[in-house]
Amino acid sequence: MARNIDALDKKILEFVSADARISFLEIARACDVSGAAIHQRIQKLTEMGVLLGSQYIIDPEKIGYETCAFIGLYLKDPAMFDEVVGKLQHIPEVVECHYTTGSYDLFIKVYARNNHQLMNFIHDKLQPLGLQRTETVVAYNTAFDRQLPINDIAVEERTRK
Repeated sequence: MARNIDALDKKILEFVSADARISFLEIARACDVSGAAIHQRIQKLTEMGVLLGSQYIIDPEKIGYETCAFIGLYLKDPAMFDEVVGKLQHIPEVVECHYTTGSYDLFIKVYARNNHQLMNFIHDKLQPLGLQRTETVVAYNTAFDRQLPINDIAVEERTRK
């Protein structure tokens, strides 16, 4: 069960995951509580780390990044994890970085303007990090991208006194 998530929290999460720009007042009306109560709950969910913020989502292709790739990284020295991750954080084309099981030491998602820039990126920015080798998979298109379903999270039952 999700820690300290009750039915109202779950409703709030459903609203903000569908539209991060929804007003607290709109949520309050739909939940039949005060705007202040929604504000407090959002604050609590943020402090708990359940809500990590809100953001506009930019379509990479619309700003010239036509190539999306997933790259498995094999490090020369696995003790270099933290150092390599620190360097990857400073490379803007790297939008995700994961520690994984399996054969890769790290798995990253990157965007490039085209395949030629991707090749240069791997050669000029990744290889100098101390990599043994890389394996790259280019994504043709994103079939879908979504948040986890809120309706599946368990809620804490609260008794009223």
